[in-house]
Amino acid sequence: MKNKLKIFKKAPDLLDEPEVQELLDYCERLEDELIDLKFEKEKNKELIMLDMIKEVIKGCDAIEKEQLEHERFGYEAPNYQETISNLKNYISEVCRINKIICNENFYAF
Repeated sequence: MKNKLKIFKKAPDLLDEPEVQELLDYCERLEDELIDLKFEKEKNKELIMLDMIKEVIKGCDAIEKEQLEHERFGYEAPNYQETISNLKNYISEVCRINKIICNENFYAF
């Protein structure tokens, strides 16, 4: 919303008028509704799934790097069972939060 002081810079006393206050309040509510609408429109399940896939790929890359370090330096081997469990929990939580249907067959790959 435009700054009300800029809009009324030539007549600041109009800001005290009840009709002007009502109009400014109405404009502010409309702006809030517009922002909410844009967010709802852009926050679709496809974007959520793409974001989740990017996070999963980053996690897989980290495990691959850890495995390479293990092989190169003889570090303790990564706990893949814990990693898989964490990955499943992450996917389930993102699906729950965003109301994406996710069941046991979802993990069958």
